[in-house]
Amino acid sequence: MRENLHRFFRAARGAGVRVSPAESIDAMRAVAQVGFADRAVLRDTFLLTLAKTQDEKRALGDCFDLFFSQPEPQQQETQEQDKTDEQSESGGNPEADAHGDTSGGGAESENVGPLAQMLLSQDRTAISTAIANASGAASLSDIRYFTQRGIFQTRILDAMGIQRLRDDIDDATANNPALAERLQEALTGLRGTVRDAVSQALLLYGREEAENLRNEILRNAPLARIEPRQVEQMRTLIRQIARRLRERYSKPRKRQRRGHLDVRRTLRRNAAWGGVPFLTAWKRKHRDRPKIVALCDVSGSVARVSDFFLLLIHSLHEVVDDVRSFAFSGNLIEVSDILEKKSPEEAMKEIMAKVGFGSSDYGNSFDDFEHGWMNTITPQTTVIVLGDARSNNLDPRADILRRIGERSKRLVWLNPEGRMTWGFGDSEMPRYATFCTVVRQCATARQLERAVSDIVATYQ
Repeated sequence: MRENLHRFFRAARGAGVRVSPAESIDAMRAVAQVGFADRAVLRDTFLLTLAKTQDEKRALGDCFDLFFSQPEPQQQETQEQDKTDEQSESGGNPEADAHGDTSGGGAESENVGPLAQMLLSQDRTAISTAIANASGAASLSDIRYFTQRGIFQTRILDAMGIQRLRDDIDDATANNPALAERLQEALTGLRGTVRDAVSQALLLYGREEAENLRNEILRNAPLARIEPRQVEQMRTLIRQIARRLRERYSKPRKRQRRGHLDVRRTLRRNAAWGGVPFLTAWKRKHRDRPKIVALCDVSGSVARVSDFFLLLIHSLHEVVDDVRSFAFSGNLIEVSDILEKKSPEEAMKEIMAKVGFGSSDYGNSFDDFEHGWMNTITPQTTVIVLGDARSNNLDPRADILRRIGERSKRLVWLNPEGRMTWGFGDSEMPRYATFCTVVRQCATARQLERAVSDIVATYQ
């Protein structure tokens, strides 16, 4: 049973429930007290010891119901069963017995293998137990991908002794066609039951791998060409990226508040006590407080990329103390309050209604920023411009970008277009790049994560 619990914990992690080793131990101790007899009590025990949020409770409940539900052996209505019913109705009439051709059935079942005997007996409990044992022997909990279903079905059936069953069917075909037909129908039902068991295991143990594979594909997919059905999946992925960045960079900053032990000063301070360190001295290194100003082009060509970028930036409050966000196409507005107070869907809808889908005018937008918010930039500020730098042959006002770069700590330009297109047509990227500290292509979630990670790392 301990092995079953370990498999359940693995399935729970795949369902999105964060289960630490300590929580697993607590759950096993609780299960030892309540037992397995009452499934409702067992389910509540897992919910109390493992789930931390309402979402985790729902996911864990669904995982429990799926894990502890065994596929029912599929029964086939056979001619033999109909004949048995006729015998019951005839009151055991010898003539009915003769017509049913069931005499000697016990002797026939004795001449077949264990699996055939089990299927002929129609013992659901025995069949379920045999499938469970064969699943353990076949390491069914190792299934990860849907392409492995056929492999594990074959392994389970082999472990149950399907080869002997095939031999029994071949022998019965020549000697007792009625028995062969019953065995063949029973084998069809067994295959269906095993198939259901494998599908159930794939849902339990393959969910994490399937999600990882889907996320890996999304991480490398061009953000501008994300299909509508993938938008919510991408937003979930962006939130995961933000959480990963918070975990990576927030903890070191907390440790650095106190600094490192200054051994020399500590020894001098405690000379009167024979060097016993009653008083400690710490080396403190000044760290700039992270401050980011983001200018995002939300014209039609890059609106989708800006959507995910703004969501990522505003999910890093534990790492970045001050974030100011601005959106523009023909003119520029601040959108910080909109992003903080509304859901991503509502926020982007309002932003796009105000300034989105227009023709890009970088010069006018930079002019709006200079006259309205230039004082928000300090020597500790990192300014990020996200856009394709296509200004529709209007004045690019590169002089304003130069002044922004001179006032800030860093000026980073993230361009969702490929480098081969920079400078062609109405692209002003080569001119803007002259005044930027960093210029990077940023067309996928992976590139976006790497860019933001490098920006935050400069403050550590």
